[in-house]
Amino acid sequence: MNITLKVWRQKDPQDAGRFETYEARDVNEHMSFLEMLDVVNEDLILRGEDPIVFDSDCREGICGTCGFMINGVAHGPNPATTVCQLHMRFFKDGDTLVLEPWRASAFPVLKDLAVDRGAFDRIIAAGGFISADTGSAAEANAAPVPKDFADRAFDAATCIGCGACVAACPNASAMLFMSAKVAHLGLLPQGQPERWRRVRNMVARHDAEGFGHCSNHGECEAVCPKSINLNFIALLNKDLRGAIFKG
Repeated sequence: MNITLKVWRQKDPQDAGRFETYEARDVNEHMSFLEMLDVVNEDLILRGEDPIVFDSDCREGICGTCGFMINGVAHGPNPATTVCQLHMRFFKDGDTLVLEPWRASAFPVLKDLAVDRGAFDRIIAAGGFISADTGSAAEANAAPVPKDFADRAFDAATCIGCGACVAACPNASAMLFMSAKVAHLGLLPQGQPERWRRVRNMVARHDAEGFGHCSNHGECEAVCPKSINLNFIALLNKDLRGAIFKG
């Protein structure tokens, strides 16, 4: 198949940026989207042109490194799928695809489709951890966890921190990401010592980084490659109220 790509090119954070058009010829339908971009980049390099910059690492939908907008949708048209898991068989011969980076002031563009997601790291550093003595692993049955709590904690912990929720949100809010990180610790007994301090500090860091507020549009849940549930935001708000009440 042949695909037309309209790709956002931006040489550095200060550059105004612009769209450039490229033709991807004889694309194998079994290629992943990133493999298709690899082939396009090989051709650009052979022609002496600057390759398209995008982030990737595991290419198995695990690490959260990849991610950009495809025709206005974070990670592309397939639900619960990262860009690296998206295959060209889901597109048609002759399609035109518009590729853009995440658009959020808290995610400044580094180059082309790659953005700086360091704000997520700083939110985690503000409270996304537990206090634990070092040494050998504790006995598994020493801290019983109700199954419902364990299941919800595991669901929250599947968040890979890709940033699609921020890119899709009209307010560029990171509440879904942050609520998942708060919940997967706050639902477990090991996360209780820092529970109230954690939510206060992480929300404060979120706001300081320039992320917007949540207005319950639900776009974050719709594009999340791990299908993180919007209910975790309600749990975050509940914990935040508790933290304020407890001082």
